[in-house]
Amino acid sequence: MIARQDRQLRNRHNSCTLWFTGLSGSGKSTLAFALEQALHSRNIASYVLDGDNIRHGLNRDLGFSSDDRKENIRRIGEVSKLFVDAGLIVLSAFISPDEGDRLMVKEMFQPGDHIEVYVKCSLAECEKRDPKGLYKKARSGQISNFTGIDSKYDVPGSPDLIIDTEHMTVDESLAALLAYLEERNYLASP
Repeated sequence: MIARQDRQLRNRHNSCTLWFTGLSGSGKSTLAFALEQALHSRNIASYVLDGDNIRHGLNRDLGFSSDDRKENIRRIGEVSKLFVDAGLIVLSAFISPDEGDRLMVKEMFQPGDHIEVYVKCSLAECEKRDPKGLYKKARSGQISNFTGIDSKYDVPGSPDLIIDTEHMTVDESLAALLAYLEERNYLASP
């Protein structure tokens, strides 16, 4: 068996999961992909998990009921944990609106392996951005149980990092993420 520490030594960096949570349109995936690009340029093994690559494959059997959403987040947590064990930095970008579900995922990890990043952005700004037209559909009744409109979002009580995308550019946000990882030695050899 190859131990996680052996994989980290080979990769020349530590592994962890950054769990990006926030409203639809807040910038979670944008930041995750920008960070993945920055890490790749530094030869750091990372991978983005988001709705596009999870909901269309691994979790295509799940809908959007409360139970299905909980199971979706649980499965993502399990996959993220496997990737961390494989020595990667995992960038999981999901609304994950329920504080209890986020806590369930955090408890899957060893201390320091899970970093909760609250991508803060007001509902008004997210609706203004609305990159996929989802808020418009939710407001017109075409989508029900949409987080922020007719389904709640629990703002994280004590995230590890807050990135305010309403007031920070992508570059500023990326710099804050990298600084956080560097200060805590995630990007250095174990």
